[in-house]
Amino acid sequence: MTPLPIEEIIKFLKTNIQPLTDVIYGNGYRASVTLTDGLHLPCVLFRNTSKIIDLAIKRFDEEQSGKSIFSKSSGLGYREIVKTFVTSGNCLNYYDIAKVDKSDFAFPEQTLRQIRGETKMGWTGFVAKMKDGKQFSFGTSFLFDFFEMPKGYSPNDIIEIINHSYLDKDGNLKSYHVPEVYKEFDKSLVYREKPYFECYLDNL
Repeated sequence: MTPLPIEEIIKFLKTNIQPLTDVIYGNGYRASVTLTDGLHLPCVLFRNTSKIIDLAIKRFDEEQSGKSIFSKSSGLGYREIVKTFVTSGNCLNYYDIAKVDKSDFAFPEQTLRQIRGETKMGWTGFVAKMKDGKQFSFGTSFLFDFFEMPKGYSPNDIIEIINHSYLDKDGNLKSYHVPEVYKEFDKSLVYREKPYFECYLDNL
């Protein structure tokens, strides 16, 4: 398959995808892509390169100058920060992309805005009500960009978010904020966040 010109990638994203605002990393455009070898990646987050470059430079400067608490505590802060920026995460080259589409796993921004805060330490749980009245449990440790979806449903089918709640094995709506949650909650019934790739574009 032929690589899609970067101008066409940017045009599709700006025309078809509502970006999520992020003051630290910059606007994120959530999409799916097909690579030149035919591999389909259902969850890809596109960003402009500027914010991540500025953040990396800032963190490198802080470590080298000794202003960071990490360098003071171990002396290895600079090396660890460099490691974080250059060896972690799933990064995709734009020139390997042959096609860009909307993602079937990205909640609309108006839906994400309904999700209110952390439910338990390190966990945000909620129930999503669909257009047909059915409900499903969702949860994440800290990532909200993409979620698994029940078969036959898309994020656009969600009409209501019921915060800090889950469904027990019988489909009953339950609150996380009661003692019995530790006996009744079953994580296998929860649709979780999905892993994704990042792709950085200079002119996005």
